[in-house]
Amino acid sequence: MDGRKYTGQLVFGLDIGTRSIVGTVGYKAGNRFIVIAQRSKEHETRAMLDGQIHDIHKVGETISEVKKGLEEAIGRKLSEVCIAAAGRVLRTVTTHVEYPFSGDKEIGQEDIYALIAAGIEKAYQEFLSDQDDDMKFYCVGHSVVRFYLNGYPMGNLEGHKARTIGVDLIATFLPDEVVGGLYKAVELAGLNVNSLTLEPIAAIQLAIPERFRMLNIALLDVGAGTSDISITNDGCILAYGMIPMAGDLLTEEIARHCLVDFATAEQIKKQVGEKETISFMDVMLLPQNISSEEVKQITAPVIDDMAQQAADKIKELNGDKAVSAVFVVGGGGKIPGYTEAVADKLGIAKERVALRGEEVMQQIVFEEDVKKDSLLVTPIGICLNFYEQSNNFIFVSFNDERIKIYDNNRLTVADAAIQAQFPNDGLFPKRGDSLDFTVNGKQRMARGQFGETAVITVNGETADIYTPIHANDLIRVIPSTAGEKGRLTIGELPESTESLQVIVNDKKVEVPRFASVNGVLQSGYYEIQENDEIEILNYYTVGQILEFMDVLIEPWMNLYVNNRLANRDTPVYENFSVLWTREILPEPQMESRESEKSKETVIQEEEESREEPETVEMEAEAEEEAVSISVIVNNQLVVLEGKAEYIYVDVFEKIDFDRSRPKGMGIVTTLNGRPAQYMEPIHDGDVLEIYWRS
Repeated sequence: MDGRKYTGQLVFGLDIGTRSIVGTVGYKAGNRFIVIAQRSKEHETRAMLDGQIHDIHKVGETISEVKKGLEEAIGRKLSEVCIAAAGRVLRTVTTHVEYPFSGDKEIGQEDIYALIAAGIEKAYQEFLSDQDDDMKFYCVGHSVVRFYLNGYPMGNLEGHKARTIGVDLIATFLPDEVVGGLYKAVELAGLNVNSLTLEPIAAIQLAIPERFRMLNIALLDVGAGTSDISITNDGCILAYGMIPMAGDLLTEEIARHCLVDFATAEQIKKQVGEKETISFMDVMLLPQNISSEEVKQITAPVIDDMAQQAADKIKELNGDKAVSAVFVVGGGGKIPGYTEAVADKLGIAKERVALRGEEVMQQIVFEEDVKKDSLLVTPIGICLNFYEQSNNFIFVSFNDERIKIYDNNRLTVADAAIQAQFPNDGLFPKRGDSLDFTVNGKQRMARGQFGETAVITVNGETADIYTPIHANDLIRVIPSTAGEKGRLTIGELPESTESLQVIVNDKKVEVPRFASVNGVLQSGYYEIQENDEIEILNYYTVGQILEFMDVLIEPWMNLYVNNRLANRDTPVYENFSVLWTREILPEPQMESRESEKSKETVIQEEEESREEPETVEMEAEAEEEAVSISVIVNNQLVVLEGKAEYIYVDVFEKIDFDRSRPKGMGIVTTLNGRPAQYMEPIHDGDVLEIYWRS
């Protein structure tokens, strides 16, 4: 390959016809289109019928050969191609859509694009609503009939100011199998489709320039399997149509008459008019001759039928009336007598129906020695259509499903996902279910964990939802996953991180808070379950403190909470003191620990200790009636009043006993002849002794 340089972007157009495949490579230079190479090859078998691929692999092989010949001619590899579709089942929808603005606005390209996109979408919805079968169709092309500026027809909206813009638009649709077959055959040849259009749209780009579209003209593109029709008038393309009759019908008639295969009949047809007598070999391998005149006679009924159906379709598309002129292109239209027959069926002068070839190629330059004729109109038109269809539908593969997207030159994976109706939560990581529970009566929630994000590739390369996409990209999305359900342990609750401070044997000790879950004590390692009711306790029991400190208490040892006799179930709140001893109320030790606190201090601390954890009990005491009791203290009668219940320390308020000035080793307290504790209850008639031990 010589690696030749070209001044413009190369465009590769491929006309995949029923009888042959024509490939064209060229570039645009100003108003001219430079064709640098063109190659064609006929199908070796009838791999296509009526414009539709029947043998995808055979067609793919033929495309590969055409592609290879072009690559050798231009000195570079080809990977992108523009194609056009035909088919027996063409549907069109003409629609009108308007787009209002809040005030006068200068119209830009974005506004025009949005208007056309809205028109195509409306046409597509109208088409779907009119569908009465299960066939799946794709929009393969569209044409603007006319624009409107504030309700008035306008040729070009750009730069004008308007309150409302509108458009009349024709959208064309073909069955999925027609479009799908084309794409598959092209892929087998190692090509990606750059743009797809309809054959009559491609042909009209060249055959009827805009300056002629003010006239009521029909373009009749007669191929081998189909005849494609376009109608122009008032500067616009008004309609598209297609009939499944073309040159192959003539070939088949010749084959039957001459008893030859299709390929031989095709050669006979091509020589009609060029030779008076045509020689051939029939299927019995016998040499035969036939005159051109005889061929014309045997094909005349077929030509008449083809012309009648073409004329009828033209009238149907043109509002049930004949057009002023017909331009005929394509190889099938070159058969002698065809143009005259069409004119006759339309009822117009014969000179108004004519083949168009060199006449419409004034701006086409061939670098190779090529004869300009009607066969080349559609192949070159496909290339020219590339420049007109910058905002067109493209097709991509999304999880092995081919989808159609309107190309705004800014498409991303997210756009394809939306078009494919891929669930939005399949693109983004999903949270697992939340965990709901209560803490101290208030609702709490632990959010679920995020799952794995979607795994996205474009053409095998790692991508994300913002990755740009182009025609024929292969997009794969493995959906995102849901994360684990919300999980939390008691120890992870903020409240559980707080600790309780208690005084154990005159030393400060911090203990973690306990939690009650549904009435059952649980440790910090407990995993919270759905709808658990959790209470973070603000106390310990004496037994729990002993267990926390790993202390074993003998059964005969005494337990004290705030210097008051207690047991293992006694609650211990913040800053409470806990004490255990071998002796029953060792008064001197207790007094020394109390640092010889005054009776009033002991009483105050005892009352405060009772106020904090025992609010309910105190309220109950307040509700009871006050009583008075009489006790004997150091042989003296002492009357206690104003309370419902009394404890030993209450007598200090009634006797003259100065604890602030020690007179011995310690204080001895007895009750009814036995050692007594400061906090134990006393009753009416009790005998108490209080004195300093020497």
